[in-house]
Amino acid sequence: MRVVEIVSYGEPDVLHVVERPIPGPKPFEVLIAVEAAGISRADVLQRRGSYPPPAGDSDVPGLEVAGTVAAVGESVTEWSPGDRVCALVNGGGYAEYAVAADVAVLPIPQTWTAVEAATLPENTFTVFDNVFTRARLEPGETLLVHGGTSGIGTIAIQLARAFGARVIATAGNARKCDACLGLGAQFAIDYRTQDFVAEVMRITAGRGANVVLDMVGGDYIDRDLAALALDGRIACIGAQRGATASIHLGKLLARRAVVSGSSMRPRSQNEKGAVAAAVRARVWPLLAARDSIRPVVDSTWPLEDAPAAHRRMESGEHLGKIVLTTNS
Repeated sequence: MRVVEIVSYGEPDVLHVVERPIPGPKPFEVLIAVEAAGISRADVLQRRGSYPPPAGDSDVPGLEVAGTVAAVGESVTEWSPGDRVCALVNGGGYAEYAVAADVAVLPIPQTWTAVEAATLPENTFTVFDNVFTRARLEPGETLLVHGGTSGIGTIAIQLARAFGARVIATAGNARKCDACLGLGAQFAIDYRTQDFVAEVMRITAGRGANVVLDMVGGDYIDRDLAALALDGRIACIGAQRGATASIHLGKLLARRAVVSGSSMRPRSQNEKGAVAAAVRARVWPLLAARDSIRPVVDSTWPLEDAPAAHRRMESGEHLGKIVLTTNS
């Protein structure tokens, strides 16, 4: 099978298509004939050498796939060859075949294509777990989403609106702000020309946001605190502006705030299975209508163009998810 291999750490051109044997599923695994694989920021970090796969998992990048079940392990009971599925994987997504734990597999929603379904696993797992389970966003509360036009951001906006919250999004230019509004955000802040703290406080009449979804890190965390409501929660899922943050404890104490952080990839299969079950119960019923939640695909690229797809990701110009396809 063809896979995209990281031949050395560095710039996008280190991604090369090579041939490897098709993996066989272990007892609780599913082998998927991959039609599409989502590209995430984690893949970029792995390519640069700063986010290695967990021990024992594939060194091939790619954390989410969609396609058809090709084979199942001997202990798998829910899935059968021929099923149309998408899945969160620990690695190996940039390939014609990938294995996934059976508990991290979900059916492709009715009316969604494989390319569209490949945008779902990592985004929905991450957003649902961090925003709704950990940060406990409730109907009527205000969510501040940084990076509103990223893959994570587009799902966060739509899920929060679908569950009755008000959304404020930040983005890097007017075009992206308009896209956030089109996805359902009530307000969009251009962080390059506006102070998001001042804007959030203005929009909320001084109350602040109840929950902040932050994939930026660094100095943003302290600014998030300044934009936070009393008893507010910050869910940190990335560190694009740096892994070290200085927090003003006076703000933290005064707002009775909670700052949490999480990463999906290193978790046990049981933990991922619990997230998958919650997502399937609460999110999947909303998807077939393509109404409150719809796919946002920026562009598709064949496996051979993985370097160009990564350059697109790093340019920051994309709106939504960038997807690789196995069609030659």
